[in-house]
Amino acid sequence: MSLFPELDGPPSDRLFFGIFPEAPVAETIAGRARDLKGRLGLSGAPLTPERFHVTLHHIGDYAGLPRGIVAQALEAGEAAASTAAFEVRFDKAASFNNRGNNPFVLQGGEGLADLDAFQKALGLSMAHAGLSKQVARQFNPHVTLLYDRALAPETPVEPVSWRVSEFVLIHSLLGQTRHIVLGRWALKG
Repeated sequence: MSLFPELDGPPSDRLFFGIFPEAPVAETIAGRARDLKGRLGLSGAPLTPERFHVTLHHIGDYAGLPRGIVAQALEAGEAAASTAAFEVRFDKAASFNNRGNNPFVLQGGEGLADLDAFQKALGLSMAHAGLSKQVARQFNPHVTLLYDRALAPETPVEPVSWRVSEFVLIHSLLGQTRHIVLGRWALKG
């Protein structure tokens, strides 16, 4: 018997911290996805522009929305909001091997150093708020473009850049492709 019977059952709700590009940048990413799909012979449908994002920390999948964890995440987000805005630059694409449902993603190199630093700072804020078990120990920043059965090799792309001026806490309804913003924090500058 669970201490939280309302959270028993199969996962239906996901919580994560992420960054989303503004609409014009998301449209640019959609164009890159269509171009790469054609050039590389991929068959998966590109994600819709409003779904393009970078996951900073996957907090967990739950059967219901765990209010206590949401409160801790909101506290962590507030603490991390004192960070300065920064630039990101994605300049290559590749597949992750996921046994048949392979994400094809944008990635970057040196253009993501500030993003790496921010992700670590947010992780420290999460730990201080009581979410140390949910802090991602490894971070491979990427934007998923589509899912495909085929694996595509690493491919250079015309860079996609944007200024990260905010981050969000997202409640994702699993299987419904719906993202609900629970918290939004502007970065300084």
